[in-house]
Amino acid sequence: MNVLICEKPGLLNYIKRDKPILEKGKAILKVKRVGICGTDLHAFEGTQPYFNYPRVLGHELAAIVDDIEPNDLFKVGDRVSLIPYFNCGECIACRNGLPNCCVAINVFGVHIDGGMAEYISVPVKYLLQGNEMELNELALIEPLAIGAHGIRRANIQPGEYLLVVGAGPIGLGLMEFARIAGAHVIAMDVNEKRLSFCTEKLKVEHTVNPLKEDVLSKLKEITHNDMPTVVIDATGNLKAINNAFQYIAHGGRYVLVGLQKGEITISHPEFHKREATLMSSRNATRQDFDFVVQCMKSKQVDPSTYITHRVKFEEVSDNFQSWLDPSNGVIKAMVEVN
Repeated sequence: MNVLICEKPGLLNYIKRDKPILEKGKAILKVKRVGICGTDLHAFEGTQPYFNYPRVLGHELAAIVDDIEPNDLFKVGDRVSLIPYFNCGECIACRNGLPNCCVAINVFGVHIDGGMAEYISVPVKYLLQGNEMELNELALIEPLAIGAHGIRRANIQPGEYLLVVGAGPIGLGLMEFARIAGAHVIAMDVNEKRLSFCTEKLKVEHTVNPLKEDVLSKLKEITHNDMPTVVIDATGNLKAINNAFQYIAHGGRYVLVGLQKGEITISHPEFHKREATLMSSRNATRQDFDFVVQCMKSKQVDPSTYITHRVKFEEVSDNFQSWLDPSNGVIKAMVEVN
């Protein structure tokens, strides 16, 4: 079978591997769709902190069950997606119901080889049933679950003002679930096309472009001088992360969903006087995946909105570099396999 591997930053190669053989407790999946996310792009750039090479990318998946042991949940031919966070089940996080931040976590496509292949072998316990859903919808469950988890971590209350810094795919998902939670959403980005997307497609109430506006003045105007009670970073950009500490309301929460390699620098007095809360949000849980599916089925979220670019599997290596260029207007690139 054909596999696309990231040999090192900036280099993708197609290679041949044997089709996986069925093992106990696992399923063989025929991959049909792979969404390209920020993790994949950062891995290609060499800026993803949990990454080593060579690695097969891809963890936003839609697939068809190709082979599986008899069971009550799945059968050959079923449409499925995947929770790509393989946890140990024994560490302190797992014992406390937090498999998304397992001490020994293996994220499919990050710590272990992922889905950019014609066939993959994965544990059955991480499969999501998707016979009632379209392939493109299935491939978008995981990135939307990241957003759902971040909003749940932030404990959004109806009527709160929430600032999402970064209007990429993860940021957009955060905005969607913040809206569903009843927040007044503010989108911040330096890319006007993405801010327009927020307004026109997601009906975001407020937008801020820090290259064109005084951010503090604009946020005070929007929030009636209070500032946002919740700030969420979805950029993974160190400068943006550090700058956003000044945007938090007194008593507010700051949630880091974006990820970068450097050290965060803050003014302790400014943070302290706010009695602010700083937290990270990593991956998602089955609860978040189930909530995303529920929102898709009830039409509260339209996943097709996000797909701006489509390519065949054999075209990925020729197009990947272009997806890093903001001028190309990529929100979500979707790879069609087989």
